[in-house]
Amino acid sequence: MSLAAWIAAHGYVTVLGLLMLSSLGLPLPAGLALILAGASAHGGLLRAGVLIPLAILADNLGASILYTGGRLTGWWLLGRLCRLTMDPENCIFRSADFFYERGPRVLLIARFLPGLNSMAPPLAGSLNMRFWKFWQLDVLGAALHVCVWTGVGYFASRYIKVVTNALAVVGHVAVGFVLLILAGYAALWVFVSLRDRRYRNVHRISADEVVRRLENPDPCHPIVIADVRSHGYYDPGMLRIKNSIRVEPNRLGVELDALRETLAPECDIYVYCSCVRDATSIRIAYAMESRGTKVHVIEGGLRAWLKAGWPTELVPAGELRHLPRFD
Repeated sequence: MSLAAWIAAHGYVTVLGLLMLSSLGLPLPAGLALILAGASAHGGLLRAGVLIPLAILADNLGASILYTGGRLTGWWLLGRLCRLTMDPENCIFRSADFFYERGPRVLLIARFLPGLNSMAPPLAGSLNMRFWKFWQLDVLGAALHVCVWTGVGYFASRYIKVVTNALAVVGHVAVGFVLLILAGYAALWVFVSLRDRRYRNVHRISADEVVRRLENPDPCHPIVIADVRSHGYYDPGMLRIKNSIRVEPNRLGVELDALRETLAPECDIYVYCSCVRDATSIRIAYAMESRGTKVHVIEGGLRAWLKAGWPTELVPAGELRHLPRFD
């Protein structure tokens, strides 16, 4: 099979795969792939009428996934994207301030700005931008991104040497990245599975049982309910379990010391979050128990509590980190 035939058969998949992974936040050469794809379209190896719409779709699909992640997980996803910085919280707020000050139209140029290209979609979700408005602006931004770089490759194709070999190299690099990512996910799954084995003995309790204990209090064992969500204190109008207290998981050492100083040793402490499989609650409970404090995890967290219809309250304004939100 000749190299030209290989590119004709696999060039679209290579370019679209790179665009998709790049739009999900991975540091891949999406711009280079588009330039080479544009040059290949000029040489007849790829069809521009097929390449451009598919590239826009792939670019937008990855951004839409990040938007949905930001909408559902809020600051958790943003914190993961900022995790490599020295100060993740400031990274989030700097990006949010930049995004809000310049308005939703920043989505049109976000792909050309390093750092903001992967932060803008989840920020739009976290700041409550409506999906339809996000999708329209992001499609236009993806179209601008794709057309600019493929246009550069198309009109400068005669200056680009060995286009087919270059695209083949990009294809091999993309395959290597995909295999590396799959291996990384497999290793991460094994690591998380082994790590979570130590959490098996963390005591869990249902929301109904907590309410029964609240309705029939034991004077010898007062109850304290602690909210350990990592992103629930940024959005006005957010709810929490009534009379619960705040424990910041990103400052766990300081928070635990403060709890131990203010709470009587005979208190029964119940923690909750809004993570999948109560991940944050279990981690916090394990850390507190390792310091000699008995803790129970409310199964299902805030979602289970709300579903059961038990009492809630608004997060106090004084405990909110205020940010603007899009309507």
